[in-house]
Formats: sequence, C-alpha cells, structure tokens
Amino acid sequence: MTASQIVDDAYGTYAGDPSKAAFLGGADQVLTAEQVESFVFEAISALDVDGKDVCLIVPDGTRTCPLPMLLKPAHRALQGRVKSMKAVIALGTHQAMDEKHIARFFGFRPGHADEVYPGLEILNHEHHDPTQIVNLGTVPAERVTELSGGRLHDVPMKVELNRHAAEADVDIVIGPIFPHEVVGVSGGNKYFFPGLSVHEVIDVSHWVGALIGTHAMIGTRPVSPVRALINEACQLIPAQRYALCFVVKSNSEVLHAVSFGGCEDSWAACADVTVQTHVVYKEKAYGTVISVMPEKYEDIWTAAKGFYKLEPIVADGGLLVIYAPHITEIAVMHPGLKDIGYHTIDYFVKQWDRFKDHSWGELAHSTHLRGPGSYDAETGVETDRVRVALATGIPREVVESVALEYIDPATLDLAKLAEDPDTFVEPHAGEVLYRLESERPGV
Repeated sequence: MTASQIVDDAYGTYAGDPSKAAFLGGADQVLTAEQVESFVFEAISALDVDGKDVCLIVPDGTRTCPLPMLLKPAHRALQGRVKSMKAVIALGTHQAMDEKHIARFFGFRPGHADEVYPGLEILNHEHHDPTQIVNLGTVPAERVTELSGGRLHDVPMKVELNRHAAEADVDIVIGPIFPHEVVGVSGGNKYFFPGLSVHEVIDVSHWVGALIGTHAMIGTRPVSPVRALINEACQLIPAQRYALCFVVKSNSEVLHAVSFGGCEDSWAACADVTVQTHVVYKEKAYGTVISVMPEKYEDIWTAAKGFYKLEPIVADGGLLVIYAPHITEIAVMHPGLKDIGYHTIDYFVKQWDRFKDHSWGELAHSTHLRGPGSYDAETGVETDRVRVALATGIPREVVESVALEYIDPATLDLAKLAEDPDTFVEPHAGEVLYRLESERPGV
C-alpha cells in the first residue's frame, strides 16, 4: 500500500488549500530575483506584526536555498514594525552552523550581520539544551494511532519546540520544498517538527515513516501519515504560523515558484509544483547507480539522501554507491548508529525487544539507508533488494562494521562509469528524486 492510498478523512483539513495561498510561478517557469523579492515584500508587509515578536524559521546549509533572495525582502517588510525579530536555523539534530557558514548562507560578511539584517538575531536550534526547549503538550496515544494509520499503539507524542518559536507572537517559515523520504514532500510545518524539535517527535514521526517505507513515501503529494502527525503537533504552537515556501532548482538559485500563506496552504501550493519539477522518471532500472554527494552533506546522516532519491531506479540485486570522498563520519550527532549499523525494517521489527529502547530516529535512518528487504529471525539472514556501498573518506573497517560495503573512491572513474549503459551517475545527488516510468502517477 502506498502512502497516497492510506490518506483518509482522519487527516481532515491537513491537506491544505493551495487556493488560499498567494502564489507566483509554476513548474515550467523561471522567476526573476525582482519578481521574487517584490512578491515576498508585499506578502510579508500585509501581515499584522506591528509591535509583535516575530520568529523566522529557516533551513540549514544541507538544502539548496538562495536564502538572501527571500530573507532580505522579508526583513525589509518587518524592520521598524516588530518588537523583536529572530531567525532560528531549523537544524533538527544536524550539526550547528558556525559563524563562517552562517555568514555565507545568509549573505553577509562574517561578524557583520547587522549591515545586511539590522535588528535580526540569528540563532542555531539547540535541541540538546533543555533551557532552549518548551513543552507544548501531548498528542494522545489514540490520536497517534489514528494518524499513523494504526501503525503505532499506546504511544503518546510529547510535543516540544524551540522556545524562540514557541514564545513568539508570529512564526514565519522560510524554506524550500523537495521530495522527502520520511514525510513525502518536505517543507512547511516540517521546519517546526523535526526542524525545531527534540527527539520524541522526531523518533515517533520518523519511525512511522520507516514502517511505511521510503520507496512508498518519498515524493508522494497527498498528506502522508507522517505529515499528519507533524501537522497535529503544530496545532499546539501558540503563535500564528505562516510559511514562505518556494521551489528551487537543485544546485542553483533558480526559483520555479513561491507561495505565502498559512503553513498548510502555502506548503500545498508549492508541493504541487515540486512533484513536477523534482521527480525524474526513467524507462529502465540500472545495475549500478552512483550518487555523487555535494560537500554540503558533511556525514552519512545527511548524505544518505543520495540513497533515498535514487534507490527506486536500482535494479533488484543492483548496487547503489554513495560517492563522497570528503565525508569522514557516519553521523557526527548520532554515534548510536555505530552500535546498531544499517539494516532493513524487518531486522528491527522482528527483534523489537532488543531494539525498542534505542533511538527510534536512528533506527528509522538505519532502515532508510539499507532500503527494502527482509530478515529471517530463525536463520539470522538478512536479504536486501539492493546493495549499498560507501565510497567516502570513512575507513573500511568502520563502513563494514555498520553492515555496508566499502569502495575506495580513488578506484572509481566516474566519467568511464557513466559510459556504461547499465550504470547511472547522478553528479549532484540528494534533492532530485528518480523513479521508474512505470511508477508515474496515472500510468
């Protein structure tokens, strides 16, 4: 059963209404910077923010995002009107961005943020610091069961959020939308949960995604069970919530579309575009797929997107290689992955008593990178649909200890490999989803 087949009336208005959002562009359009800046300034200027505390929620550097193009006009529309203005980087559990990285991403000289964004305080989300987190309440276990499509039982979800977003009068998400392995299509409320949250919401939502499976989930447009859980958690946020969503061509500053409105409505408007612009269909599956990861992915926790986005076009028994010589760590913020390794969902489910107390977020990530497969509890044999190899700067012994294959990146000639008709090389992996033509909706 696909994610789209399990959406039902339990999700109510969570689907969002694109017609309620201000919108510019389309799947076949390229917007100019002037068009975007004018749209953003007018949309933000119309908000009732005078004398209020405003929190802007922005992505980290693992997303293609021409942030200054969006943030500068938003800042101009808010400056002089608001009581306070903060920008919180929605790291989730990713590594914090340092001053140099923040400056480059936001578009100012290190140490001179006030020259470009006067009055704007820029902060990393600190999921590990309890003084920076506010408990907003709990989604009851029975509601979790309902929204997860019956996948979880007796599991309430405590909702905790970064205090700057929780204590603001107005929250404005500013971020791109891409196909996503856990939630179907990213963006919108996902910047709150998991972007500004802590482990409980992350663990529950990601584990539901793992139980569904990335192949069924990724790039599906309807509201998925995971997004329904996230949207439910957002109902506990006291602030007014808006989203400035946009669809950006991967590895560029080219925008196809931009929308603004309530979080659900704005997300829906751009989600309709990204499933057209960021999903590529191939006529055949390949024996070998090479995902070349950009340097913005600093560990396998983030670079695993090179697997999620290309696994659908790997033939049964084929090989997917994550090529990233610059990566030297499995997961800087998640050392527990070295304890469990990478396995199929079956491996964990059939040994649940052994793994149930481990971080569900780490379990979910593990299954996402290993992909579809099965586990025979009697024989201890794990069978994968595809093989996964790392061609990185991570030592062989570490790679093999987490149950993945090792390839020395120096032995790979990407140009020569690309000449093989049974090999596909994606030079900028991580954001564009590949599927087989037979999986195209309506086929």
